Amino acid sequence: MHAYGFFYITQLAIAEMEKNNAGDIVNITTSLADHAIDGVPSILANLTKGGLNSATKSLAIEYAKRGIRVNAVSPGIIKTPMHGEESHAAREQLHPVGHRGEVNDIAQAIIYLENAGFVTGEIFHVDGGQSAGH
Repeated sequence: MHAYGFFYITQLAIAEMEKNNAGDIVNITTSLADHAIDGVPSILANLTKGGLNSATKSLAIEYAKRGIRVNAVSPGIIKTPMHGEESHAAREQLHPVGHRGEVNDIAQAIIYLENAGFVTGEIFHVDGGQSAGH
């Protein structure tokens, strides 16, 4: 299950960060963990990524005074080879903005969180408004 890998690698990373009294962790989750969509099977994503959202907030509080910030980026549907051409039009309509995101949108969100020294425990939705509602 995804949670084991996250748990072990995070513990190793935090141990190194504690040596420097500083560090940033940015997890990647999914907007489906917060807002299910009719017709989109997402139970496993909700179990694993919903847990990741909670762990992100918990770790942010636990390690804040040690100079370690923990945040997450929560993407909507992004243009990647993961989804076949036949599903593009339908998937684009799942976002209020009417199109899928770009990989660069996620990269820019990560860069923002890495540079935002006063932000910790945040689940940053990069989903074209999907998390705001339909």
